[in-house]
Amino acid sequence: MAGDLQPEDVLKSLEKGQLAPFYLFYGPGEFRLERVLDKIREIFIPESARDLNLEIFYGDDADPTDIISRAQTLPFMAQNRLIIIRRIENFSSDRLEIFLPYLEKPSESTCLIFVSTKTDFKKKFYKKIRALNRAVNFRELRETQVIPWIKQMAKELGLKIDGHACAYLQQIVGTRLRDLYADMVKLQLRYGETAVGVEQVKELAIHSRIYTIFELMNLVSVKDCSQSLTILSRFLEEEDKRDAPLRVIGMLNRQIRLLWQTKSILARGGKTKDVAGKLGAARFSAGDFVKQSKHWSEKELERGLSLLYQAEGHLKSGSRPKPVLENLILSLCG
Repeated sequence: MAGDLQPEDVLKSLEKGQLAPFYLFYGPGEFRLERVLDKIREIFIPESARDLNLEIFYGDDADPTDIISRAQTLPFMAQNRLIIIRRIENFSSDRLEIFLPYLEKPSESTCLIFVSTKTDFKKKFYKKIRALNRAVNFRELRETQVIPWIKQMAKELGLKIDGHACAYLQQIVGTRLRDLYADMVKLQLRYGETAVGVEQVKELAIHSRIYTIFELMNLVSVKDCSQSLTILSRFLEEEDKRDAPLRVIGMLNRQIRLLWQTKSILARGGKTKDVAGKLGAARFSAGDFVKQSKHWSEKELERGLSLLYQAEGHLKSGSRPKPVLENLILSLCG
């Protein structure tokens, strides 16, 4: 929701040492959420006092009354206490409502963080936290927000990476923040204080499984059916069998939408620089989209999205992944 707090709001408060007495962390951006929790643990509670002033509970088996009692306990040899309650969606509505009086009069020395993966703001508990402006929405980043995020993470890691390399990293990895961060850690370990450009990212990618799906996106984009099927087979063999099929669908969906956006920009008289600006891509990757978009008509792109929707439905209903994805590739490239 637009009125909810953003992760950056919490981090700004943390820098000032002024966290609120409680928050609700929710939303699909799990990686960002865990990063913020890590920072709070590191900064809010000194390491020397962490064992005595940091507690983690789970909604599966925790007692709200016990949690409240602990939240009201003064910190020991520190200024603050931190309590994290995960999976609060597993509390019944009645048990969640036990927290409501505490929210009205919380302990000022304790920060209580509720973490929810399935949030229903029609329930009294969630509605109350939102009304008190303590709900923090961890949205998935938009396409245009990913490169600034890469730059910020690189700064934290001490990785000297230029803008073109950031854009290239996004192009080959997509918007999965966990994968992007993992590759940035590898780059930092490999190059240290040395400046990292496109060639260094490319070299890392060639030896990475992520590069396989990047190859697949490019081959489908130029309708190279034979090579696409070969790369698809390799990717499915290398990747996690459960997640890989839906990841292919997600990446193809992203690729087709980017091609469609590119085609629309060009149809209005735009140039490569306009594509780069609109897509938040570097000039070289925008140039690739311009070339690839010439292989598609708008009708084919529209049909492509429909085929992806159908394929996703087959996968979720239990159909065997490889035949579904092979038929999808044949239909897209045909």
